Amino acid sequence: MKTDLWYLYEHMLRSRLFEESVTQAWYDGRISGEMHLSTGEEAIVAGTVLQLQGGDAMALDHRGTSPLVMRGVDLVLLFREFLGHPEGLCAGKGGHMHLFSKEHLAASSGIVGASGPAAAGFALAARYLRPGNVALAFFGEGAMNQGMMLESMNLAVAWNLPVVFICKDSKWAITTVSASVTGGSLVERARSFGMPALEVDGADVENVQTVAHEALARARNRKGPTFLYAPCVHPEGHLLGDPLLRIARHPLKEMGKVAGPLLKSVTRAKGSSVTKRTGGIGAVTSLIGKTTKMNILPQKDPLKVVRKNLQREKSRLRKLEDKVSEEIRVAVTTAMLSSETIERKGDLS
Repeated sequence: MKTDLWYLYEHMLRSRLFEESVTQAWYDGRISGEMHLSTGEEAIVAGTVLQLQGGDAMALDHRGTSPLVMRGVDLVLLFREFLGHPEGLCAGKGGHMHLFSKEHLAASSGIVGASGPAAAGFALAARYLRPGNVALAFFGEGAMNQGMMLESMNLAVAWNLPVVFICKDSKWAITTVSASVTGGSLVERARSFGMPALEVDGADVENVQTVAHEALARARNRKGPTFLYAPCVHPEGHLLGDPLLRIARHPLKEMGKVAGPLLKSVTRAKGSSVTKRTGGIGAVTSLIGKTTKMNILPQKDPLKVVRKNLQREKSRLRKLEDKVSEEIRVAVTTAMLSSETIERKGDLS
């Protein structure tokens, strides 16, 4: 297998710039509700999705944007969907967490662990309808504590299904440190089902691509499922506007909003003991500290890791980045204009 870093970087950059545009639209109030980004997962996605063939399927979690972008879903349709546009990918009814593209055999769900059963179903269908095709299941480490994910792994091994399970571990379960609610090694847990389970560097796309290539080959050759464990970092936290991240980034501004209620909870006449209440405040402070360490301090950015190896050809790199930036600008502008047209028609009616 030959690695083309230019090809990988182009797709990773397209995903990153698209999500940066989504971020801006969210902060501008154009996108309502929660927004979970794939930012920080680009190497994991590129190293796996870009090796898929026609007829392969993807079962995605609530961070499905990057896999869909790299699989070739129309960016205008995707952005319109986030805007709630009736001409979006799912008629504006799926938002960013519940996306479906029949053409790409891709489906996402905001239900934690749901990508396991979906991928097993895709793989079972492939066995009978599309021999040689495979299914990918993307999920976070929290999903490894869900029964349906473990049941899916069990059936995938028992039925020798062509699935690659991809666990993206950011070390955080929303605002809970994952290690505090998860026992043992996730790699060993997956291995106990009887399938190969390997750890890859989630920030190194070459590492992911190499390991994923072997896993996909096993699946296509009817040798069963593989589990890939890929640590990663979500620079925007669990979701845009992440409360712990806001406090870590702007402590003076944000702590002022919560300091009063926290102090009031300690001085209330009723309730638990002062010792327990003080301990609770200590726990909150500890979470903020861990957030700062894991999300604010410099971490390996998967795009920077690749870009560093391409800087020898600065002119080519600049042309590539300009091309992708313009592509994203045109797609977002088109989606925004169509959305504004719908809004104006609504006002006139």
